[in-house]
Amino acid sequence: MPYGRKLKPQPMTAGLSVSDLVDNYFAAYNAARLREACMIFADKIAQPDVTVGLTISGAMTPTGMGYALVTPLIEAGLVDWIISTGANLYHDIHYSLGFELFNTTPNTDDVQLRDDHIIRIYDILFDQKVLLESDAFLRKVMKAPEFQRKMGGAELHYLLGKYVKAAEDELGTGHRSILSSAYTAGVPIYTSSPGDSTLGMNVAALRLGGYQLQFDVEKDVNETTAIVHHAKSTGGKSAVVILGGGSPKNFALQTEPQMQEILGIPEKGHDYFLQFTDARPDTGGLSGATPSEAMTWGKIDPDQLPDTVVCYADSTICFPIVTAYALSKGRQRPLKRLYDKLPMMMENLEKAYRANNPDE
Repeated sequence: MPYGRKLKPQPMTAGLSVSDLVDNYFAAYNAARLREACMIFADKIAQPDVTVGLTISGAMTPTGMGYALVTPLIEAGLVDWIISTGANLYHDIHYSLGFELFNTTPNTDDVQLRDDHIIRIYDILFDQKVLLESDAFLRKVMKAPEFQRKMGGAELHYLLGKYVKAAEDELGTGHRSILSSAYTAGVPIYTSSPGDSTLGMNVAALRLGGYQLQFDVEKDVNETTAIVHHAKSTGGKSAVVILGGGSPKNFALQTEPQMQEILGIPEKGHDYFLQFTDARPDTGGLSGATPSEAMTWGKIDPDQLPDTVVCYADSTICFPIVTAYALSKGRQRPLKRLYDKLPMMMENLEKAYRANNPDE
């Protein structure tokens, strides 16, 4: 009766590796979806011809997941480009600057915390001075002459990464943020809503002060599309790994309808889709939209639906397991350094657009 994988329960023993745990004990329901996600990431996505986009939403970096998980994947060549909320990039640099965050119970007296100038993110606490001093660092950096112009997210975050890395090195914090790791590895980073974070708020404040830094959101749309177009047009594949959902999820997935619907470039959709979310599909929101629904928009290649997985569980549970599983399998690839290739990829996208739209 070959309908699926035969269940062969075995007693759990001490000293299990992550791969043994996932392969042999994640038997059904969302545990099985997580097992499938681990296997697809380690065995199919972690191949040299796959371009991997990671999207990050929710308060991931205050937990330490930036340095603990994203940085090792960047350094192993397993993440090629990133779309993150600005908040995740911002809160990650608290650690870079040597500030302290603390785990506590979520059952706290928020009135007392407010009186004591303590900020709470569910069960994480930190002093309000952490925000104020991080803001001061960012504003000082973004007053530099090289920031005084309109630029896309990849360039802005690359420049910020340079300064954050210098601060990490100078202060000796031992932290490698997403920004600094991506800068070193040439991994372009975008934010889908650049004004919707403390990073954007500080840029807005600088504009009031007469500084000239501006977001080029159209460039971000075109560059992210160029990355996916390059991956597919050169005979490779495209993968998206989605932590949570929200705007970063859509910004990564819309690269395909941008090619097909707007630019008129023939394409079929992303090849791999992994998502870890607590969002339900029946509410109609984008965060809970399934791969099959995304397929109707041209976002996912219909022939690749078997290589799409949604695991309905907290990213802070799933992503450490996926990362540990892939690294325990020794998965590593040469860095693609897509940031360095952005001009070439943009030129190729423009050529493809003009070839398919000769009258425009």
